[in-house]
Amino acid sequence: MRLAMLQTAGDRHGNPAANLDRLGAAAQHAAASGADLLLAPEMFLSGYNIGRAALQARAEAPDGPAARHAAILARRHGIALAYGYPERGPGGEIYNAARLVDRTGAVRLTYRKTHLYGSLDRDMFAAGDGLGEVAEIAGLKVGLLICYDIEFPEAARALALAGADVILVPTANMKPFVGVSNVVVPARAFENLVYVAYANRIGSEGELDYLGMSCVGEPTGGHLVIAGNEDGLIFADLDPAALRAARAANRHLADRRPELYGPLVAD
Repeated sequence: MRLAMLQTAGDRHGNPAANLDRLGAAAQHAAASGADLLLAPEMFLSGYNIGRAALQARAEAPDGPAARHAAILARRHGIALAYGYPERGPGGEIYNAARLVDRTGAVRLTYRKTHLYGSLDRDMFAAGDGLGEVAEIAGLKVGLLICYDIEFPEAARALALAGADVILVPTANMKPFVGVSNVVVPARAFENLVYVAYANRIGSEGELDYLGMSCVGEPTGGHLVIAGNEDGLIFADLDPAALRAARAANRHLADRRPELYGPLVAD
């Protein structure tokens, strides 16, 4: 799989139409460069630190106009897309969500952020309650987490146990938390024998100053690629043979002792 990650500030007003245009331009470029999948940041369509009123105005149902437009972009450019957006639930609650559509525009995964970050998330979003779904894209099994989720080992492990080869993480990580890109992402890849793709924002929103440093952790524990704070696409080639070799050399999943782990999930 050739993966493209879009590292960008997005539209400075968080205009969903403008961000869909940006997604379409990136999809066209990525597809022309041979990418199978394009990953955009957390809450890409609306902006992240935008306040509750703006969030309520921009949130849509999972099958709303923005989702339909993104599906058209995927079909038009022949590339799978994963991106963050605000999802309006059936009871009016708002979720920090991410969606994966394949190159035909078919929805393969919809995920709601399960681990909410501080008052910023808790004042705006309801928490999702599902982990561990995967879908096949370009011959690899792919799962979704969002930002803070990857900092919890259990979330990544749930996807690994479900058979994931790649964990896609749209994020909006801010200064000073450089350790997530430098340490956490490659550690999660190593301990779960997967690729972890972490696509971040740049620029500022309110008091948040985003880091950039989008990266792909590889199953041997290093970085396949790590960016600075530039705007644009970052490419990485995810090799099934490298996954097989890492899994032959290490047995993290096979050597687990789940019978000992009960206290880890106790309240």
